[in-house]
Amino acid sequence: MDSKGVTEQPISFERPETGVDPAEPRGALVRTSTPPTARPAPPHPPCGGTAGAAALPAQARTGETPSTPGTTAPSGPSKEPSVIAGNGPEHSQPSVAAEPDTHRPRPAPESIPPQPGTDQSQTSGERRTGQSVVAGRPTPMRRDGDRLRFVGAATRRIARGIDLDEIVMGLCRATVPTFSDAILVYLRDPLPVGDERPTGPVVLRLRRTDRIPEERDTDSGGFLPAQQQPETTELADLSAVTAELCEVRPGGALAEVLRGVRPVFADAPAARAALPELLGDDGELIIPDGQRAILAPLRGRRRVIGAAVFLRRPERLAFEPDDLLVAAQLATHSALGIDKAVLYGREAYIADELQRTMLPETLPRPTGVRLASRYLPAAETARVGGDWYDAIPLPGSRVALVVGDVMGHSMTSAAIMGQLRTTAQTLAGLDLPPQEVLHHLDEQAQRLGTDRMATCLYAVYDPVSHRITIANAGHPPPVLLHLGGRAEVLRVPAGAPIGVGGVDFEAVELDAPAGATLLLYTDGLVESRLRDVWTGIEQLREKLAATAQLTGPDHPPPLEALCDEVLDMLGPGDRDDDIALLAARFDGIAPSDVAYWFLEPEDAAPGRARRLARRALARWGLEELTDSVELLVSEVVTNAVRYASRPVTLRLLRTDVLRCEVGDDVPQLPRLRQARATDEGGRGLYLVNRLARRWGATRLSTGKVVWFELNHG
Repeated sequence: MDSKGVTEQPISFERPETGVDPAEPRGALVRTSTPPTARPAPPHPPCGGTAGAAALPAQARTGETPSTPGTTAPSGPSKEPSVIAGNGPEHSQPSVAAEPDTHRPRPAPESIPPQPGTDQSQTSGERRTGQSVVAGRPTPMRRDGDRLRFVGAATRRIARGIDLDEIVMGLCRATVPTFSDAILVYLRDPLPVGDERPTGPVVLRLRRTDRIPEERDTDSGGFLPAQQQPETTELADLSAVTAELCEVRPGGALAEVLRGVRPVFADAPAARAALPELLGDDGELIIPDGQRAILAPLRGRRRVIGAAVFLRRPERLAFEPDDLLVAAQLATHSALGIDKAVLYGREAYIADELQRTMLPETLPRPTGVRLASRYLPAAETARVGGDWYDAIPLPGSRVALVVGDVMGHSMTSAAIMGQLRTTAQTLAGLDLPPQEVLHHLDEQAQRLGTDRMATCLYAVYDPVSHRITIANAGHPPPVLLHLGGRAEVLRVPAGAPIGVGGVDFEAVELDAPAGATLLLYTDGLVESRLRDVWTGIEQLREKLAATAQLTGPDHPPPLEALCDEVLDMLGPGDRDDDIALLAARFDGIAPSDVAYWFLEPEDAAPGRARRLARRALARWGLEELTDSVELLVSEVVTNAVRYASRPVTLRLLRTDVLRCEVGDDVPQLPRLRQARATDEGGRGLYLVNRLARRWGATRLSTGKVVWFELNHG
């Protein structure tokens, strides 16, 4: 059987049994084959031969005894050499071999009536199949073996699909044109998932149609050209003739057929009433007369999820009762596959959503640094992993850059990653040093379980000092691309992975010049089956250097394009792990845009703060903000001096906004409250909240920082 159709090819010479009338409809045929010691069997007769003796081997006369294996029958002008079927290894059939002494009855060739549109003078192949055997034309399956082989091949093709569209397409391609000339597949809309109980009426939507291409004529077993198609079987466009949506009425004919689950012929009373409801008002035009259409319900594990309609043209033989069993097998395998595909789609959706929510939806825009990121799952079938990245704004216009990798590719790995990322964000809000952050992450991983291992790199960039502090926990080292095009692998102590316990982490402080780009990544970018980690890191360094040469020594490469170029270093099949990539372009803040003072905690501090702020604004040409800044600085400094025991810090930063930061050694954070009319204080933060663009307070290891921002022209 080929993929285009099931054609019955002559596999042995056939002759009626002795004493059986050739015209008897159930006259048995004796298969003949050449014994091992005899001369080779003559070639098969051509399909295009004429009727009579030239088309088939000469039939044995009544009373002749077939020769035994290993002997040759006497030859004569009216005799042909023959042996008992089952002895030839090339032409033996399983059914014959199982019953060597009993031949299965088969209809005599002459008993098959001629088909419409065929010549009365037919060859042996024509008389056996009931229609002319033309190359490429699908022929009906006349043997049980043909049906078994077809069902096996079709179910294998359906089972290869992993999603809904692949399974439905597999059903259509497996049946057209081998089993039917056309097929329509209806599925519930929406498809129920698992054990959920759908609410509302049952609605079937036409999911896919398939048919023999229109250009294939009747000689090739396909549809007639459009101008030759009978008016009652117009099938040029199935989707245009049939209804796209069908609501199954409770107690209706279609509901009864679907409830019965078994495929039925279109001319059955139940199907005759159900098909117009399924196909619509014009759907009856495509239903041929006789048993040339089958309606097969598609039942999943728990409920009917759709229906399939198999159609044959009038030029083809009608379906046989055994074809209902074939349709039932196809419908069952397809429905179970669709059920599993829907469940898989839901699991993939949950995994996608889990991974997406664990990663930052958008990156922040901190002062003095630009950020870009990429995340690639290991494969479409394993979209959940433990890789993550993050950028966390810190007090003083600093930013924490984090990248980590939890071992494994599962929902558990993603859940652990989410917990570690949340812990890192909390620790960053406390403004702990990088090595302390990794230490607390290590303790958290040990609380989650003994086998919860992860690598992590935590870096803090200060745009004012143009310095970066990095601590590493078993993660690949970052790469720094300088403005001139030189790429450098930073020497950072590797440290032990998070979750080992009982180890110390060490932080290093390095220069972060303006225009440089820091690249943080997970090991999926540099390690694979084709290369080790250090080979991949060297290739990454060379790739960054080559990319920087394209833009020249005075201009760094665009950040988004740089991320794409880095990912292009991965060849086909060269990715075995998830990839998280975080790129940071250091712009920094110029010293001329920073004003910084220490104020003693005394009553004169607010007045001095107002004077210092006024001078800085005059130097920057921001006199229009003088009144607002003096008022807000006075309120915040007054609140800090009231409780502080050490000098208070005051810093003004001029970037795209004007930012003011006041720090003290008191850890309690101020809170906004509505002051009563009789209260003497409590209105400072209320004024800050009304006049400032943004404001906030951050607890530090040494106290806190209260900050606010104002827009300037």
